[in-house]
Amino acid sequence: MRTTSRGLLATLALGPLLTGCFVSDEGGSATDGAGGSGGRLKVALAVPPVQALSPYSNDATVLSKLSVAEGLTALDKEGAAAPALAKSWKQVNATTWAFELRKATFQDGTEVTAESVVNSLDHAGQAEPKPRVLSDVTLTAKADDADTVTITTKAADPVLPLRLASPALGILAQKAYAKDGTVSPVGTGTGPFEITKLTGKTKAALDRFDDHWGGKAKAPGVDVTWIADGTARANALRGGAVDIAEWIPTAQAKLLDKDTRHEVPSVRTDSLVLNTGSGIFTDATLRAAAREAVDGGALVDSVFGGYADPAQGLFGPAVPWAADNRVAVSGRASAAADVKAKTKGKTLRLAGYTNRAELPEAATVLQQQLEKAGFTVKQDIREYTQMEADLLAGKYDALVFSRVTLLDTGDAVAYLASDYTSDGVYNIAGLKDPKVDQAIKSAAGEGDTERRQQQIMRAEAEILRTDAVVPLVNEKVVQGIATDVEGVLLDPRERSLVDVDTHVK
Repeated sequence: MRTTSRGLLATLALGPLLTGCFVSDEGGSATDGAGGSGGRLKVALAVPPVQALSPYSNDATVLSKLSVAEGLTALDKEGAAAPALAKSWKQVNATTWAFELRKATFQDGTEVTAESVVNSLDHAGQAEPKPRVLSDVTLTAKADDADTVTITTKAADPVLPLRLASPALGILAQKAYAKDGTVSPVGTGTGPFEITKLTGKTKAALDRFDDHWGGKAKAPGVDVTWIADGTARANALRGGAVDIAEWIPTAQAKLLDKDTRHEVPSVRTDSLVLNTGSGIFTDATLRAAAREAVDGGALVDSVFGGYADPAQGLFGPAVPWAADNRVAVSGRASAAADVKAKTKGKTLRLAGYTNRAELPEAATVLQQQLEKAGFTVKQDIREYTQMEADLLAGKYDALVFSRVTLLDTGDAVAYLASDYTSDGVYNIAGLKDPKVDQAIKSAAGEGDTERRQQQIMRAEAEILRTDAVVPLVNEKVVQGIATDVEGVLLDPRERSLVDVDTHVK
């Protein structure tokens, strides 16, 4: 069984604020053969697929939310690494770990073997662009025998078992990987639910996978509809068209019956991300002026209806160790004295997306605040999948952004590395700052729990120094669940929703 890093893995994540169960124990209720009670679950999700549910895109979270694909590890309710396709592991040395596989079957009927695990991890490492979780690490996997996989990293990675729980590192059957580099999870995962049909960006049908190693799911299947409009998702729940509706807009939350409204402490932080790589915000004095102009506290009641807290940094109250370790920010540029003169008539291109209903309204408030400071602002508000490529290409000056900071691994370093290092694959800010890179690298190599947390917060201070990102609020997520549904996972990381125990009564 696990022999190292338990204390580190548990405390790096969220600890007592987590609710629900995020991985089925081998002896849990799902293994009693009593699956199949109730009808099919009807679920409304907010963000339509970007790349046909490829695990190497933001779609990976859908595979986790719906229990389609599994990794070697999972995250338990306390945020620690727990067994999934690997039943146990041990650390051989600073850069080498050995994982023992359980007996499991892919949804296409083939067996999970060490070779199939190596194949999946190799494809993830070769993907272009890399999955965010691999921004700061290079993995080499080797099959020692049929059920033992050894994974090595170039540098010590104290949280490798947490990293392997990322939805982007789900293990899929050989047939998932096409020669052209595309990856399809349709009928190729190992989870208790199998995707049987994907209809563009609108619908998916999932059936129970009866050969799941953890036993049969209680629901016979899941019917998924993507509804980008938050009000429409809330209406679908109220009207009985769906059983579960994620991300209920705060304006709609109080209109729901209290028994269907579930508030979840979230690691989600909403920020104003400024493009440091091109456009007007290459000027640090203009970034400073934008930071001084915006007031996230003004959004708490007016936009979020009280379902948020003013942000003190990148990590909010749902990350319990952050506040005690926060480092004062120093070395920031002074704000431009005359914004209009500095911008020379150039327009600030402000982006936002509609999948989270509060963001367009927040963008309007921020536009007013920025215009008061002397900026000329033009908004571009669309559905997220329509603008992701442009965001990563630096075609906007600023983005009103809602980010689940511990989504990828449960460890904050992976988030910082993907979003703020010079070669980060999700570096929308275009930030290239040697001091930031070094601070994140130092945090990544620290294995002691308390010191790692301190290094993370030093890295946060370095990032905030650049004014590449201005934290606004820490959200409280509202999930809508019909009263006749049991077992929905209320996950602060927003990567779990439906599992073997979720069913209609």
